[in-house]
Amino acid sequence: MGSTSTAAAGPGYRARAAGLQAQAQSLDAREHAALLDLYALDSRLGSAQVRLTSLEARSASLRAQRATLVLESAAARRTLAVARRDLGDRLRSLYEEGASLDPLAVVLGATSVSDALTKLDDLSQLADQSGRIVAVTGASQARLRAAAAALAAERRRLASELAAARATEHQLAVAQAYRLAYVAGLRAESSLKESQIRSLLATAQAAETRSQQLQAQATPTSDAAAFGAPANTGGPVPSPAADAPPPIGAGGPSGGRTLTVSSTGYSLPGHTATGMPVGWGVVAVDPSVIPLGTKLTIPGYGDGVAADVGSAVHGDMIDLWFPTLAQAQAWGRRTVTITLH
Repeated sequence: MGSTSTAAAGPGYRARAAGLQAQAQSLDAREHAALLDLYALDSRLGSAQVRLTSLEARSASLRAQRATLVLESAAARRTLAVARRDLGDRLRSLYEEGASLDPLAVVLGATSVSDALTKLDDLSQLADQSGRIVAVTGASQARLRAAAAALAAERRRLASELAAARATEHQLAVAQAYRLAYVAGLRAESSLKESQIRSLLATAQAAETRSQQLQAQATPTSDAAAFGAPANTGGPVPSPAADAPPPIGAGGPSGGRTLTVSSTGYSLPGHTATGMPVGWGVVAVDPSVIPLGTKLTIPGYGDGVAADVGSAVHGDMIDLWFPTLAQAQAWGRRTVTITLH
């Protein structure tokens, strides 16, 4: 009776292990999908940070322009004050000398033609200087008012863009943190499943070995051979690798626009343009054709994300990452029609 229950335990443990393996494969698929989302978020966050840096540089430039404008306004006011003071001093000097500002009175009061011409010339220069001061001051004030208005409008527009860019960066950073935690949770759960699978398989192997030993003790060797007793292989059944990539050819979601591109397989370690480690589904693109963060469906490869760039990737070209050089060489270079989501 004990040998019968021991013999039945092995298949039971293996059945439970098979169920856990199916759950582990489901976790692997969910982890891969989450990683693709993470690549997309990381690429979009990188673009948002670049835009935010550009806007902050523009903001700094506007602050510098505003400071320059304030200095120019102060200088114009000082120049105007000095010009008015000099003009006032000359007028006061003429009054103190008893000179008239009326040209007819100057001519009638002159002692000679030369004296009349000299006084008229002085009056003309004084009038010209006064006119120039008024013209220059008016033009300077008008220019400074226009510059101040344009600068204020640009600052308002930039403040709005900065607020939107900061909000976008914050949202993407929060989403990235959530997705990272989600991936970490999936990996921890997958690791636990793998540990349970190994434990169950080891238990099943031990039960089957014990059953065979009990049968060998209870049955003559010749009879056991006659009835076809199973031989003990002496080793646990290997479990599937938890980090195996999804099968090539896995399909993606329907919909989206299509684009015919020249694709090349590559297998190199390293990181994407935004700093994340490369992995299955990473696609190098020309961002002017396919924006970073775009999800892609590639026939014969599966789902991917535009998460990297390359010096040799221009126009309608993409590079597909493979975990092994043999897979990359098997893909080679081929023209495919991909779907952008």
